[in-house]
Amino acid sequence: MTRPDTLRIAIAQFNPTVGDVAGNLAKAREVRGQAAAAGADLVLFTELFISGYPPEDLVLKRAFLRNCLAAVEQLAADTADGGPGVVIGFPRQGESGRHNSVAVLDRGKVIATRDKIDLPNYGEFDEKRVFTAGEMPGPVNFRGIRIGIPVCEDIWGDLGVCETLAEAGAEILLVPNGSPYYRAKIDVRYQIALKQVIECGLPLVYANQVGGQDELVFDGASFAFNADKSLAFQMNQFEAELLVTTWKRSGDGWRCEERPIAHVPENEEADYRACMLGLRDYVNKNGFKSVVIGLSGGIDSALCAAIAVDALGAERVRTVMLPYRYTSESSFSDAAACAKALGCHYDIVPIGEPVDAFISALSELFEGTEPGVTEENLQARTRGTILMAISNKFGAMVVTTGNKSEMSVGYATLYGDMNGGFNPVKDLYKMQVYALSGWRNKNVPLGALGPAGEVIPANIISKAPSAELRPNQTDQDSLPPYPALDDILECLVEQEMSVEEIVARGHDVATVHRIEHLLYLAEYKRRQSAPGVKITRKNFGRDRRYPITNRFRDR
Repeated sequence: MTRPDTLRIAIAQFNPTVGDVAGNLAKAREVRGQAAAAGADLVLFTELFISGYPPEDLVLKRAFLRNCLAAVEQLAADTADGGPGVVIGFPRQGESGRHNSVAVLDRGKVIATRDKIDLPNYGEFDEKRVFTAGEMPGPVNFRGIRIGIPVCEDIWGDLGVCETLAEAGAEILLVPNGSPYYRAKIDVRYQIALKQVIECGLPLVYANQVGGQDELVFDGASFAFNADKSLAFQMNQFEAELLVTTWKRSGDGWRCEERPIAHVPENEEADYRACMLGLRDYVNKNGFKSVVIGLSGGIDSALCAAIAVDALGAERVRTVMLPYRYTSESSFSDAAACAKALGCHYDIVPIGEPVDAFISALSELFEGTEPGVTEENLQARTRGTILMAISNKFGAMVVTTGNKSEMSVGYATLYGDMNGGFNPVKDLYKMQVYALSGWRNKNVPLGALGPAGEVIPANIISKAPSAELRPNQTDQDSLPPYPALDDILECLVEQEMSVEEIVARGHDVATVHRIEHLLYLAEYKRRQSAPGVKITRKNFGRDRRYPITNRFRDR
């Protein structure tokens, strides 16, 4: 058989839903049809596309594995039409255990399967718990072309998977991935891929999933490098799309003819779009028709409202101002102005009567004590109860609005302002909240459903942040200025630095000790908090698992 000198590879960067095997199969069939119309020879899907990624403990269910296998076999049968072959990920029950696998489909059959070897077991990943590592693979012969298919972590680790494939005669590496977003992740992926290209001397195609799955956001941004280390193509970030690329064989191997290079957003734009996609998919994939947000006139709730309107449209966002006697006039006017700018529904529900009723009901029990944090928390818990009542009545998911700085030090009230189903700013420190708010006022992100212009009133950004639970209260009454606080927290959380190292950066030792103490003390609150979009390298939840009962302090 004459070996072909041209290979048209379609990179399928799409958004599967975990557990929706039938829906994911239907999407794969639709995409394959589009690829066939564009003249593709092969369609490369992403890691575990049939099951959705990550499927977690769903793969422990035999019925789920059977459904996934049946879907792969149905898709394989489709390839009898003479159209493009398919590389697609699915969880597979093998003789030695469950595998994170890839099937290669062509001419009506499953012509090969390959199992992931390097199972990640750090940060957000926990694959060793549910999967068994595969055997070292050889290349797959696809229509006379020897294709190596390392799966995601197989190119990140040091097991030599790509080198083995190259030594066994692979001509090109096709890598299906489920790589979640964090800030500047694309640069990290480039470095990993280039390392393999340099070591193996082969071109590498990196196909990445797009979409939100609980706390994770997969940002797509699929790409490829030629064997000479040049960027062959770059796909869009945060967008589902199909790209058909043409590869030509010469004496030096395979090379991509086109060089479509999409714009890749950076910094605030990338973070904002991750928050937007994460909230949109959480709401839509879980079947919520709308969301409700307590709009306080502060920056956190204003940013959440903007993200929600951009993600879902103003008609699906309800905002509620819940004033008490300490609510300032500026908070009233700022909240109303924000809702008006965004074009979303706005209600005012005063909480004076229910709060006073709680205080009255507890007056005998609390007699002889001084009012303090308990009474302040009653305000937050009353607000939380009202928001949950609105949620129950109208079927709108409550969006909770606490930022990472507050969640770190416990400045949030359980069963109060922590109530809610999802938090798009959970992994943003306070200064990042300010940065994203300023960015959004000057930009409309791609795919946003909200309006252009200033959607977060300037006064919300410029005024001192306050929970307004007592007269003249500001956050800085009891916390360091946010630039200092955020730096200390990043050192403690992201960097796992010692107190001594943090003090060497110019921080007061007593302040660092206090923030460290508050960080550990608030672990029980964070365990009960709503999920939220992962933005940093180490979010609270999947990435950071500290004990609640914990007496360690760095002294």
